[in-house]
Amino acid sequence: MSADTVPVRLPAGYSLLRAGRGSFLVHRRAAVVAAVLGVVLAAVCVAYLCVGESFVAPAEVLKVLAGQDSPDELVVGTLRLPRLVTGLLVGAAFGVAGALIQTVARNALASPDIIGISQGASAVTVGAMTFGVTSYTVLPYLSVAGGIVAAALVYVFAWRGGLHATRFVLIGIGFAIALRSVTSLFMTKGDYLVAQQAQIWMTGSLNGRGWEEAAPLGWTLLVLVPAMLWAARAQRTVSMDDDTATALGVRLGRVRLGLVLLGVVLASVATGAAGPVDFVALLAPQIARRTTRTAQIPLLGSALMGAVVVVLADLLARKLLAPTELPVGVLTAAVGAPYLIWLIVRSRTAGGKA
Repeated sequence: MSADTVPVRLPAGYSLLRAGRGSFLVHRRAAVVAAVLGVVLAAVCVAYLCVGESFVAPAEVLKVLAGQDSPDELVVGTLRLPRLVTGLLVGAAFGVAGALIQTVARNALASPDIIGISQGASAVTVGAMTFGVTSYTVLPYLSVAGGIVAAALVYVFAWRGGLHATRFVLIGIGFAIALRSVTSLFMTKGDYLVAQQAQIWMTGSLNGRGWEEAAPLGWTLLVLVPAMLWAARAQRTVSMDDDTATALGVRLGRVRLGLVLLGVVLASVATGAAGPVDFVALLAPQIARRTTRTAQIPLLGSALMGAVVVVLADLLARKLLAPTELPVGVLTAAVGAPYLIWLIVRSRTAGGKA
């Protein structure tokens, strides 16, 4: 029997997918869940483009998306579509960011909006707005800088010969509180109108968002696709215990740093585009993991789930108190806050492991 015909025993629940000379292990349940989420996301997007102050028939929405002439081009193509795309990208970025940081910390509570990363991005962004920087082509990059600095401080203070999950989360929460105070200070020192704008942005809002906000985030996600493919493979080694990973020759310090840095960049750019939309990075990865039942948090499932959460929340925010529009962050916080309390209670009853 040749080497090519030797049967390979695959892990339970996995299939081998061959593409040319390469082959990939695919978790069957995760693939099914991703397909279902894709269908759900498509339906939510069509509903998002149809529903508003004026209802647009699905047939007209599809015409606009196909580039055909339609009397609803202004409403769908100019007003609703850019906001929808921004919401999709923001949700996907937060979902992946939360998955990466929770994987490194091995703690479901370690999401960017809990451990200070979003607050660092917010502090720098609101500070820039206070001093007159309001261009959405510049703010995302300032957000990335603020998020990286905040993450670096949390990482340094939490490191004691290793990265302990509980210490990492607690120190992150402390930095989050301190950075929120800095943000409030900037808002009190700024112009009244700027402070109002910053307050809406701080809640997390897609109102008025267009291609100017979506483009930097879209290009960032596109450039980071190779890094996310690497992260999907690197998750497996980080999920091992330290002794096993070290015995296999894995440089855990570098891998963890790379995953955290990627998560910080994604969370910070998303924050720069729509503000700190709370709890999306907390909810999406955990829902994706529980539905797929995988050992690692699935990045694709987290991205799709994050996009569904943000777009659906923004659709409800537009319609619940119409004609008044709520910030999308209000809806995500209403769902995420009880879930956070449940996670904390569960972690205490489980001996500190969320």
